[in-house]
Amino acid sequence: MIAVPMGVLALATIYPLVFTANVAMKTRRDYILDRFSLTGSLNWDNLVTAWTSVGMARYFVNSLGVVTASVVLLLLLGSMAGFALSQLPFRGSKALFLGCLAALFIPFQVIMVPFARVMADSGLIDTYPGLVLAYVAQFLPFTVFLMTSYYKTVPREIVDAARIDGNTVYGVYRRIMLPMGTPALLSVGILDTLFCWNDVLISLLMMPSADHRTLMVGVTSLRGQYSDDIPTFASGVLIAAVPVLMVYLFLQRQIADGVTAGSTKG
Repeated sequence: MIAVPMGVLALATIYPLVFTANVAMKTRRDYILDRFSLTGSLNWDNLVTAWTSVGMARYFVNSLGVVTASVVLLLLLGSMAGFALSQLPFRGSKALFLGCLAALFIPFQVIMVPFARVMADSGLIDTYPGLVLAYVAQFLPFTVFLMTSYYKTVPREIVDAARIDGNTVYGVYRRIMLPMGTPALLSVGILDTLFCWNDVLISLLMMPSADHRTLMVGVTSLRGQYSDDIPTFASGVLIAAVPVLMVYLFLQRQIADGVTAGSTKG
C-alpha cells in the first residue's frame, strides 16, 4: 500500500524538473502558444544563451570557487573542533558544544542586520573572502556538531595509545583521527556543499555587485531581466539544478549517512 503514496510523491518531485527541462528546450513562440505541451525538438539555443550571453558561466565559476573554499575551511575547522570537544575534554568544553548546538536553532534572518553591519565595518562586503567567512560562520556549528558526535564513537583508548607512542595532539589528529573521520567528513562535506551552493540570502546580502553574484543569485536575477523570455529563464534554472541533481544522484548514500551522523551514541 505504501508504494502508491510514494509513487505520487516521486512524481510530484520529478515533475518540476521535467517541466523546467521541457520549457528550456522550447522557443519563446512555442512557449507562448502552449506552455504545457511537450517540445517537438531539442532547442539548445536557450542553454547556450543562458551560459554565455546572460552570464551563467561567470556565476557558475564564482559559486564553484566560493563553495570549494568554504567547504575546505568548514571541514578543517569542524574536524579540529570535533576532535577537541570529543577526545580532549577541557574546562568549558561541554558549554562550548552546547553553544554550537544552540546556534543551530538561530535563523540567519535573526542576526542578518548586525551580521551585515559587522561585515561592512570590516570591509568584507562584496568580496569573495567575506562570502567565504560568512558561509563558514553560518554552517560551522552544524559541522562541529556532526563531527563531534562522530568522533565520540571512537574509543578513547586509541587516542591514549597514540599519545603513549609519542604522538603530539596534532599528530594524533593528523595520523589517527583525520583518516578515521573520512566517512563523516565525506558526508558532512556533501551537506555543506549543498547548503552553500543552494544559498541565496547570504550571497545576496554579501555580494551586491552583479559581477560577483553566485549562481543561485544569478538565476533569481534572470526572472526580472528575462520576464518575457521564460525558456531562457528555465535554462538558467536547469543549469543551476544539474550539479545539485548529480550530487543527490551519485552520493545519496553519503547524504543519508551525514543526516544520521549526529544520532550515533556518544
